[in-house]
Amino acid sequence: MSRTAKIILILIFLLAGFFRLYQLPHTPPGLYPDEAMNGNNAIEALHTGTYRVYYPENNGREGLFINIQAIFLKLIGTNEPWVLRLPSALFGIFTVLGIFFLARELFKTYSEKYAVYVGLLSSFLLATSFWHIIFSRIGFRAILAPFFLVWALYFLLKSLRTENSSANWQIPYSIFAGILFGAGFHTYIAYRVTPALILILIAWIWWLYKENRKRILLVSCFFIFASVITVFPLGLHYLGTPDDFFGRTGQISVFSSPAPLHDLGINIIKTAGMFTIHGDENWRHNYAGRPELFFPVGTMFLVGFILGIKNFLKKETTFPFLILFSWLGLAALPVVISNEGLPHALRAILMIPPVIILASVGTVALYNTLKAYLPKIIFLSTFYILISLMIIEPFNTYFLRWAHNSNTQGAFAADYVAIGHEINLLPKKTQKYMVIEAGGVDIRGIPMPAQTVMFITNSFLPENQIEKNIHYILPADRITIPSNAEMFEIK
Repeated sequence: MSRTAKIILILIFLLAGFFRLYQLPHTPPGLYPDEAMNGNNAIEALHTGTYRVYYPENNGREGLFINIQAIFLKLIGTNEPWVLRLPSALFGIFTVLGIFFLARELFKTYSEKYAVYVGLLSSFLLATSFWHIIFSRIGFRAILAPFFLVWALYFLLKSLRTENSSANWQIPYSIFAGILFGAGFHTYIAYRVTPALILILIAWIWWLYKENRKRILLVSCFFIFASVITVFPLGLHYLGTPDDFFGRTGQISVFSSPAPLHDLGINIIKTAGMFTIHGDENWRHNYAGRPELFFPVGTMFLVGFILGIKNFLKKETTFPFLILFSWLGLAALPVVISNEGLPHALRAILMIPPVIILASVGTVALYNTLKAYLPKIIFLSTFYILISLMIIEPFNTYFLRWAHNSNTQGAFAADYVAIGHEINLLPKKTQKYMVIEAGGVDIRGIPMPAQTVMFITNSFLPENQIEKNIHYILPADRITIPSNAEMFEIK
């Protein structure tokens, strides 16, 4: 890779860091109860010294992300929302780096120059993707899924392609890839579709490199072994409590509806349209209704998709598009078979990398076309204007429009955080009663919305509630509140 390409990659990495760390203590506003539940479980893990592979509350969550959050809480030592979101930001930043290496590795059979172009553009488009930025700044475990899959695929490809890896590095690469891939199962339920992608990748490499099948088999065995060992603790948990494996899947499945085929068709149309027509309407996941891709990027995704189909039947260029199309289709499955809140940007988070890489392929094609036909001054002006727009648009949409929208504050329960800070200002001797009127999943006898105040006041654990003189009650117990107590309501 040239020195110029390395400098560009460093600048993109810094840009990704800016979009994911800028104003993190203030944006998003508030703290959604699901984020707070993660934080409270992390606090309990620190207190008890018991770090779980699976936390069963709030419909169940794989434990890796919560345990990482616990480390950050211990190191930073403050119960503020941004501490729970900092791990997401860091994983998001390094996914931007990872997609460069993966895209370059996928397209190396074309030419080194072309592969670097696609890699750099993939990294840039992901760095400036509102879709990826928004989940890189929320304390949800799902952001880990694309991180682990991108890096696992990169190292697996490095280990399987004998012409790209020396024999000495193939086995270490495959083991590292297996660890990364296995870790992905500890992140988000949608990740469970990915073994099919790995099977397709290995099978194609097996067919493509007939003369190296013994080495490919050896590398694959090390990869599978490392993956199984990494997944084993979570698998052991699921064997003991199989209900946790299915979680809410059955509740929201399209196959539980009266007309599953009709609903499935509608879900496919909604999911296909989310990229360029109408996106997620949930303010936590998106600027409600905005297409997941900025218009120029969405256009380039369609161009890349068409080019991929065109090249798919050519033996020498099939492989990268086989992987990207398989990835896209498999990652869409958890989205289209669910009947909740579609289009659903969060559930579709594993679709982001292949979508971005296909958009980069389309961009390179357009770049080469315009360069051949436009005068140099017009071409360069157009190119730099588009690059500037790609940076200005997510900044404007996220930090100026979305962050200050009243719907966003409501979506992240900003008023609950304000209550928590108000309670923190009161003397310990003052009796404080929280009346939880809002409904939600039951968490140890108290509805879920209380989790935000519990995290901000560090009063999730019973002993902390006693120490801080904070009481959480249901509306029916309002008559038990002493006349001299301070009362707050979660509505």
